[in-house]
Amino acid sequence: MPTERIGPPLVGDERTMLRAFLDYHRATLAMKCDGLTDEELRRRSMPPSELSLLGLVRHMAEVERAWFRRTIGGEADLPLVWSPDGDYQTAYDATGSTRPEAFAAWEAEVEHARRIERQAESLDVTGHNARWDIDVSLRHVMLHLIHEYARHNGHADFLREGIDGTVGA
Repeated sequence: MPTERIGPPLVGDERTMLRAFLDYHRATLAMKCDGLTDEELRRRSMPPSELSLLGLVRHMAEVERAWFRRTIGGEADLPLVWSPDGDYQTAYDATGSTRPEAFAAWEAEVEHARRIERQAESLDVTGHNARWDIDVSLRHVMLHLIHEYARHNGHADFLREGIDGTVGA
């Protein structure tokens, strides 16, 4: 079943717009993976790079977890999904990974992120990022995630085109 991607509204308050743009970018990543086999999703861009569509999905699960659950949600001791020692690069290696495994983890982290965002009383809620020993607002986290998805969706464009020639968002 193709991913449904809803364009962000043209008018709205700040939180509505941030939420909509973040969900739009989440859906774009999922859409780039639609209709591909596990083998195609694991296909690396240009060895020795480990970059693949499935690796991007796994990486974004880590990013969602780190910023929403660990930083804003206060679960600082929660390990990363694929790296007990906190190495974000581990997620990019999708060698033995499958679509169900990677997408289940990513979708679970997205749902946690949505819950944390909805429960926050405002975008000014802050959390502590232990990795960099800084306090950040929910606003910052949402903007950072939009940026992170946008950057990686550009990678996903090229990866998908290299797999089957599909171009465009």
